[in-house]
Amino acid sequence: MAPLRLAMVAACKRVAESTRFQLFILGVIVVNAVVLGLETYDAIDEEVGSTLNVLNDVFLGIFVVEIAIRIAAHGSRPQDYFKNGWNVFDFIIIGGAFVPGLRQNTTALRVLRLLRIVRVVSLFPDLRFLIRGMAASLPPIGSMAMLTSLLIYIYGMLGWILYADTNPAHWGDIGQAMLSLFIVLTLESWPEIMGEVIGDHPWAWVYFVSYVLIASFLLINMVIAILINSLEEVRAMEAIEKRLENRRAERDADGELGGKAAAERLLRIREALDELEDELHLDGHLETPKGKRDGPRMIRRFRG
Repeated sequence: MAPLRLAMVAACKRVAESTRFQLFILGVIVVNAVVLGLETYDAIDEEVGSTLNVLNDVFLGIFVVEIAIRIAAHGSRPQDYFKNGWNVFDFIIIGGAFVPGLRQNTTALRVLRLLRIVRVVSLFPDLRFLIRGMAASLPPIGSMAMLTSLLIYIYGMLGWILYADTNPAHWGDIGQAMLSLFIVLTLESWPEIMGEVIGDHPWAWVYFVSYVLIASFLLINMVIAILINSLEEVRAMEAIEKRLENRRAERDADGELGGKAAAERLLRIREALDELEDELHLDGHLETPKGKRDGPRMIRRFRG
């Protein structure tokens, strides 16, 4: 039974890691997305709604088989499947369809079906890398958001002091002034906003140009730098995680094969010791004084 079980585990692992299997699941997700889109048309839903529901059940069955294969690929340690956050995400989305009450709730069921499309992220390492990089950049970007809010507030107060009487529609109070500056931050229509006050305030261009340079260019570039730095950190962490995963796989393989790899390494060590002992014999070291004869004796003791 053990060889059969090992063969099944190896087969599941090959399937789970194969490119064809990945492309097949990707195709199912894309078709699932098309079916979900067709359900939004009342005419189509009334005509072939039952067929679309059957297709959704077929997709669910395929995803269940996919997860079963991926879990079986871990052999005697199926719990290792849940060590990956994306695997947990997939399991919750697919398993949620079997929770009592959800299948009767049309809205919840449609949300679960919609989330299946998000699973496309878990199939592509590059997409997972980008998502993890953006998530890792959230804390420093939060600090940047606070800095940006402070800058908008300061410039908003200054704009209210300078331009409230000239253009109350944009600068009549601090809230309206901050909203106007947020529009300027997007570089949308800011020349028009500046043009409404520059006739009465010829030096208004200094206010607007300085704000655009600081808020739009400097802060945005800082955000880009944060994102790039976070992506590099995530890349380094993924490399470390990959090495650890490979080491765990090697240890699991040693355990599954009864220590065969360890035995092979021990055999190579003994062969190296044999070669070393032969060299010592050829060099006449065994006939040297007692202190130098200890080396071959220790080798023979280790080999024994």
